[in-house]
Amino acid sequence: MGRRLADLFHGRPGLQAGSLLAGPVGWLVIGYLGSLAILLVTSLWTLGELSGEIERTVTLDNFRDIAEQDVYRSVAGRTILIAALVTVTDALLAFPIAFYMAKVATPRMKAVLVVAVLMPLWSAYLVKVYAWRAILSEEGALNWVLDPIGVSNPGYGLFAVWLVMSYIWLPYMIIPIYAGLERIPNTLLSASEDMGAKPFTTFRRVILPLAFPAVVAGSIFTFSLTLGDFIAPTLVGSGTQFIGTVVYSTFTTNLPLAAAFATVPIVVMIVYLLIARRLGAFEHL
Repeated sequence: MGRRLADLFHGRPGLQAGSLLAGPVGWLVIGYLGSLAILLVTSLWTLGELSGEIERTVTLDNFRDIAEQDVYRSVAGRTILIAALVTVTDALLAFPIAFYMAKVATPRMKAVLVVAVLMPLWSAYLVKVYAWRAILSEEGALNWVLDPIGVSNPGYGLFAVWLVMSYIWLPYMIIPIYAGLERIPNTLLSASEDMGAKPFTTFRRVILPLAFPAVVAGSIFTFSLTLGDFIAPTLVGSGTQFIGTVVYSTFTTNLPLAAAFATVPIVVMIVYLLIARRLGAFEHL
């Protein structure tokens, strides 16, 4: 039996690749795309006004309510704004760290920094959020630092959501930028220096254009993960509503509306991915 299988796959690279990818692709189609299709179908249903039961009739009433009601537009705009702020913040923090790792640090120091960047990913997401919840509380460690200098603790709210998410998703920005900077030959930097370019000119004319697709690749992770998060806003957002929290709270009371609102980040990410593809970001994923 084994020999027959070996003869069957011998000299047929397409069949070999297909057999290896059959399981993962099948799981992707059934588990991910299948659930996404069910979500989209559910968003077209509606909730009976009198019965309160789900009516399986195709309608766009849920999408109309989301588009027309100010509260949903406000929640969507707030979520997209925070996702954009987290992405910009992580990009500004990650670039110098990644540049030092890729172009300045010794091989031993580079290995230490890579481990240091990846180490926060070893702890559970909830552990990190609850740790920040404790830090930002009135009795938290942040007050020990801010009280002596006369600065008040920001506490929970939009600022806390931005701070916590920027911390949590920072490694997902550092690694793609680091990989992109690693691909830039050091000879290009030396050639720019030999031609009399100042460090800022080298950064602006050589490093940034070549590393920009890697920055966009990292932004895909930070933007999408922030866009769909509901745990951090629930724990440190002080009741401020985001797309994820609205979907979570509406799920048990109005499933079709929750499914319709869940399509908003999907549409936003499709547009974002199309822009990222044009900028060459997929080469750095």
